[in-house]
Amino acid sequence: MSDAVYEPDWALPANVHAVMTTRRGGGSKGSFKSFNLGVYVGDPDAERNREALVGLAGLPSSPLWLHQVHSTRCLHARGVLPETEADASWTADTGVVLAALAADCLPVLFAADDGSCVAASHAGWRGLAGGVLENTLAAMPVPTQATRAWLGPAIGQSAFEVGAEVREAFCDLYADDADHFIGGDALGKYRADLFGLARARLLRSGVRSISGGGVCTVANAGTCFSHRRDAGRSGRMAALIWRR
Repeated sequence: MSDAVYEPDWALPANVHAVMTTRRGGGSKGSFKSFNLGVYVGDPDAERNREALVGLAGLPSSPLWLHQVHSTRCLHARGVLPETEADASWTADTGVVLAALAADCLPVLFAADDGSCVAASHAGWRGLAGGVLENTLAAMPVPTQATRAWLGPAIGQSAFEVGAEVREAFCDLYADDADHFIGGDALGKYRADLFGLARARLLRSGVRSISGGGVCTVANAGTCFSHRRDAGRSGRMAALIWRR
Protein backbone atom coordinates (compact mmCIF):
# COMPACT_ATOMS: atom_id res chain seq x y z
CA MET A 1 0.00 0.00 0.00
CA SER A 2 0.99 3.64 -0.44
CA ASP A 3 0.99 6.62 1.93
CA ALA A 4 -2.65 7.10 0.93
CA VAL A 5 -3.99 4.12 2.88
CA TYR A 6 -3.11 2.01 5.90
CA GLU A 7 -4.53 -1.00 7.69
CA PRO A 8 -5.99 -0.30 11.14
CA ASP A 9 -4.36 -2.00 14.12
CA TRP A 10 -7.33 -4.24 14.71
CA ALA A 11 -7.72 -8.00 15.11
CA LEU A 12 -10.13 -9.04 12.35
CA PRO A 13 -11.60 -12.35 11.17
CA ALA A 14 -9.58 -13.84 8.31
CA ASN A 15 -12.24 -13.02 5.72
CA VAL A 16 -12.65 -9.35 6.69
CA HIS A 17 -10.41 -6.53 5.51
CA ALA A 18 -10.35 -2.85 6.48
CA VAL A 19 -8.33 0.22 5.49
CA MET A 20 -8.22 3.89 6.47
CA THR A 21 -7.15 6.58 4.03
CA THR A 22 -4.93 9.58 4.79
CA ARG A 23 -4.71 12.96 3.08
CA ARG A 24 -1.57 11.87 1.22
CA GLY A 25 -1.05 10.37 -2.23
CA GLY A 26 -3.82 11.94 -4.31
CA GLY A 27 -4.25 14.55 -7.01
CA SER A 28 -6.18 17.30 -5.22
CA LYS A 29 -4.70 20.75 -4.80
CA GLY A 30 -4.82 23.67 -2.37
CA SER A 31 -6.63 23.03 0.90
CA PHE A 32 -7.79 19.66 -0.47
CA LYS A 33 -4.23 18.44 -0.95
CA SER A 34 -3.99 15.72 -1.82
CA PHE A 35 -6.15 12.58 -1.40
CA ASN A 36 -9.56 14.11 -0.84
CA LEU A 37 -12.44 11.65 -1.30
CA GLY A 38 -15.31 14.04 -0.60
CA VAL A 39 -17.23 15.07 -3.72
CA TYR A 40 -19.40 17.72 -2.05
CA VAL A 41 -16.62 20.08 -0.94
CA GLY A 42 -15.88 21.85 -4.23
CA ASP A 43 -12.86 19.79 -5.27
CA PRO A 44 -12.80 18.92 -9.01
CA ASP A 45 -10.25 16.15 -8.44
CA ALA A 46 -12.23 14.17 -5.86
CA GLU A 47 -13.76 11.74 -8.36
CA ARG A 48 -10.35 10.88 -9.78
CA ASN A 49 -9.11 10.20 -6.26
CA ARG A 50 -12.05 7.86 -5.71
CA GLU A 51 -11.20 5.99 -8.88
CA ALA A 52 -7.55 5.69 -7.83
CA LEU A 53 -8.53 4.42 -4.38
CA VAL A 54 -9.75 1.08 -5.75
CA GLY A 55 -6.28 0.15 -6.97
CA LEU A 56 -4.33 1.79 -4.15
CA ALA A 57 -6.26 -0.08 -1.45
CA GLY A 58 -6.79 -3.30 -3.38
CA LEU A 59 -10.57 -3.01 -3.14
CA PRO A 60 -12.74 -5.71 -4.76
CA SER A 61 -15.21 -3.06 -5.99
CA SER A 62 -15.92 0.65 -5.82
CA PRO A 63 -17.08 1.64 -2.32
CA LEU A 64 -20.69 2.33 -1.49
CA TRP A 65 -20.49 6.09 -1.02
CA LEU A 66 -23.38 7.45 1.03
CA HIS A 67 -24.49 11.07 1.15
CA GLN A 68 -23.80 11.64 4.83
CA VAL A 69 -26.15 14.11 6.53
CA HIS A 70 -25.41 13.63 10.27
CA SER A 71 -28.39 11.30 10.60
CA THR A 72 -28.78 8.04 12.54
CA ARG A 73 -29.91 6.05 9.50
CA CYS A 74 -28.23 2.69 8.81
CA LEU A 75 -28.97 0.91 5.52
CA HIS A 76 -28.52 -2.66 4.30
CA ALA A 77 -26.06 -2.10 1.45
CA ARG A 78 -27.76 -4.48 -0.97
CA GLY A 79 -29.61 -2.49 -3.62
CA VAL A 80 -28.73 0.92 -2.15
CA LEU A 81 -28.03 3.54 -4.78
CA PRO A 82 -24.81 5.57 -4.47
CA GLU A 83 -25.19 8.86 -2.59
CA THR A 84 -28.36 7.78 -0.79
CA GLU A 85 -28.81 9.90 2.33
CA ALA A 86 -27.65 7.87 5.33
CA ASP A 87 -24.73 7.75 7.74
CA ALA A 88 -24.17 4.02 8.16
CA SER A 89 -24.45 0.80 6.20
CA TRP A 90 -23.97 -2.93 6.76
CA THR A 91 -23.62 -6.03 4.60
CA ALA A 92 -23.25 -9.78 4.80
CA ASP A 93 -22.30 -10.02 1.12
CA THR A 94 -18.75 -10.56 -0.07
CA GLY A 95 -16.98 -7.99 -2.22
CA VAL A 96 -19.16 -5.08 -1.09
CA VAL A 97 -17.01 -2.23 0.22
CA LEU A 98 -18.63 -0.02 2.86
CA ALA A 99 -17.30 3.50 3.49
CA ALA A 100 -17.55 6.24 6.09
CA LEU A 101 -16.16 9.66 5.15
CA ALA A 102 -14.82 11.96 7.84
CA ALA A 103 -12.71 15.04 8.58
CA ASP A 104 -13.24 15.54 12.35
CA CYS A 105 -16.36 13.39 12.78
CA LEU A 106 -15.66 9.85 13.96
CA PRO A 107 -15.64 6.96 11.46
CA VAL A 108 -16.47 3.64 13.15
CA LEU A 109 -16.05 0.21 11.55
CA PHE A 110 -17.74 -2.97 12.77
CA ALA A 111 -17.18 -6.68 12.14
CA ALA A 112 -18.93 -9.75 13.48
CA ASP A 113 -16.53 -11.97 15.41
CA ASP A 114 -17.24 -14.83 12.97
CA GLY A 115 -16.77 -12.60 9.91
CA SER A 116 -20.38 -13.04 8.80
CA CYS A 117 -21.14 -9.33 8.37
CA VAL A 118 -19.54 -5.88 8.55
CA ALA A 119 -20.67 -2.26 8.92
CA ALA A 120 -19.40 1.31 8.68
CA SER A 121 -20.74 4.40 10.48
CA HIS A 122 -20.13 8.14 10.34
CA ALA A 123 -20.56 9.59 13.84
CA GLY A 124 -20.39 13.30 14.39
CA TRP A 125 -21.70 14.52 17.72
CA ARG A 126 -25.29 14.75 16.44
CA GLY A 127 -25.31 11.23 15.06
CA LEU A 128 -23.51 9.89 18.09
CA ALA A 129 -25.95 11.49 20.52
CA GLY A 130 -28.89 10.39 18.37
CA GLY A 131 -27.86 6.74 18.30
CA VAL A 132 -26.19 6.05 14.94
CA LEU A 133 -23.87 3.47 16.51
CA GLU A 134 -26.73 1.74 18.31
CA ASN A 135 -28.78 1.72 15.10
CA THR A 136 -25.88 0.17 13.21
CA LEU A 137 -25.48 -2.58 15.79
CA ALA A 138 -29.23 -3.22 15.78
CA ALA A 139 -29.21 -3.59 11.98
CA MET A 140 -26.42 -6.19 11.96
CA PRO A 141 -27.84 -9.75 12.19
CA VAL A 142 -25.51 -10.83 15.02
CA PRO A 143 -25.52 -10.24 18.79
CA THR A 144 -23.71 -7.08 19.83
CA GLN A 145 -21.65 -9.21 22.22
CA ALA A 146 -20.26 -10.98 19.14
CA THR A 147 -19.31 -7.74 17.38
CA ARG A 148 -16.04 -5.79 17.42
CA ALA A 149 -15.50 -2.12 16.59
CA TRP A 150 -12.68 0.18 15.49
CA LEU A 151 -12.62 3.95 16.02
CA GLY A 152 -10.86 5.95 13.33
CA PRO A 153 -9.26 9.41 13.49
CA ALA A 154 -11.47 12.25 14.77
CA ILE A 155 -11.20 15.63 16.43
CA GLY A 156 -9.57 15.23 19.84
CA GLN A 157 -10.93 16.60 23.09
CA SER A 158 -8.34 19.37 23.35
CA ALA A 159 -9.55 20.81 20.03
CA PHE A 160 -13.29 20.12 20.25
CA GLU A 161 -14.92 23.00 22.10
CA VAL A 162 -18.73 22.83 22.08
CA GLY A 163 -21.70 24.60 23.62
CA ALA A 164 -23.79 23.48 26.55
CA GLU A 165 -26.43 22.10 24.18
CA VAL A 166 -24.00 19.43 23.01
CA ARG A 167 -23.23 18.32 26.55
CA GLU A 168 -26.95 18.25 27.34
CA ALA A 169 -27.70 16.12 24.27
CA PHE A 170 -25.57 13.37 25.80
CA CYS A 171 -26.01 13.89 29.54
CA ASP A 172 -29.81 14.19 29.46
CA LEU A 173 -29.87 10.57 28.33
CA TYR A 174 -26.84 9.20 30.19
CA ALA A 175 -25.72 11.24 33.19
CA ASP A 176 -22.32 9.55 33.32
CA ASP A 177 -21.48 10.93 29.88
CA ALA A 178 -20.53 14.07 31.82
CA ASP A 179 -17.22 12.28 32.43
CA HIS A 180 -16.37 12.89 28.77
CA PHE A 181 -16.63 16.69 28.96
CA ILE A 182 -14.25 19.18 30.55
CA GLY A 183 -14.54 22.95 30.87
CA GLY A 184 -13.76 25.05 27.82
CA ASP A 185 -12.07 28.41 27.47
CA ALA A 186 -15.28 30.43 27.78
CA LEU A 187 -18.25 30.40 30.13
CA GLY A 188 -20.77 27.79 29.02
CA LYS A 189 -18.29 26.03 26.75
CA TYR A 190 -16.97 22.49 27.09
CA ARG A 191 -14.44 20.24 25.41
CA ALA A 192 -15.97 16.96 24.29
CA ASP A 193 -14.23 13.60 24.02
CA LEU A 194 -15.80 11.94 20.96
CA PHE A 195 -13.72 8.80 21.44
CA GLY A 196 -14.83 8.42 25.06
CA LEU A 197 -18.46 9.10 24.21
CA ALA A 198 -18.38 6.52 21.40
CA ARG A 199 -16.73 3.89 23.61
CA ALA A 200 -19.37 4.48 26.29
CA ARG A 201 -22.16 3.98 23.75
CA LEU A 202 -20.58 0.80 22.40
CA LEU A 203 -19.96 -0.66 25.86
CA ARG A 204 -23.54 0.05 26.92
CA SER A 205 -24.71 -1.78 23.80
CA GLY A 206 -22.68 -4.85 24.70
CA VAL A 207 -19.68 -4.55 22.36
CA ARG A 208 -16.76 -6.20 24.13
CA SER A 209 -13.89 -5.47 21.74
CA ILE A 210 -13.18 -1.82 20.87
CA SER A 211 -9.96 -0.81 19.10
CA GLY A 212 -8.55 2.44 17.77
CA GLY A 213 -9.40 5.94 18.93
CA GLY A 214 -7.11 8.71 20.06
CA VAL A 215 -5.77 9.97 16.70
CA CYS A 216 -6.71 13.66 16.54
CA THR A 217 -7.44 15.02 13.07
CA VAL A 218 -6.72 18.60 14.13
CA ALA A 219 -3.29 17.78 15.56
CA ASN A 220 -2.16 15.62 12.64
CA ALA A 221 -2.18 18.07 9.74
CA GLY A 222 0.29 16.03 7.70
CA THR A 223 -1.93 12.96 7.50
CA CYS A 224 -5.46 14.07 8.38
CA PHE A 225 -8.03 16.44 6.97
CA SER A 226 -9.81 18.59 9.57
CA HIS A 227 -12.92 20.64 8.90
CA ARG A 228 -12.45 22.73 12.05
CA ARG A 229 -8.71 23.31 11.71
CA ASP A 230 -9.06 24.36 8.07
CA ALA A 231 -12.11 26.59 8.64
CA GLY A 232 -14.45 24.40 6.62
CA ARG A 233 -12.24 24.25 3.52
CA SER A 234 -11.17 20.65 3.93
CA GLY A 235 -11.10 17.32 2.15
CA ARG A 236 -12.42 14.01 3.49
CA MET A 237 -10.77 10.73 4.46
CA ALA A 238 -12.51 7.35 4.39
CA ALA A 239 -12.70 4.27 6.59
CA LEU A 240 -13.48 1.20 4.48
CA ILE A 241 -14.41 -2.38 5.28
CA TRP A 242 -15.47 -5.46 3.30
CA ARG A 243 -15.83 -9.24 3.43
CA ARG A 244 -13.61 -11.35 1.19
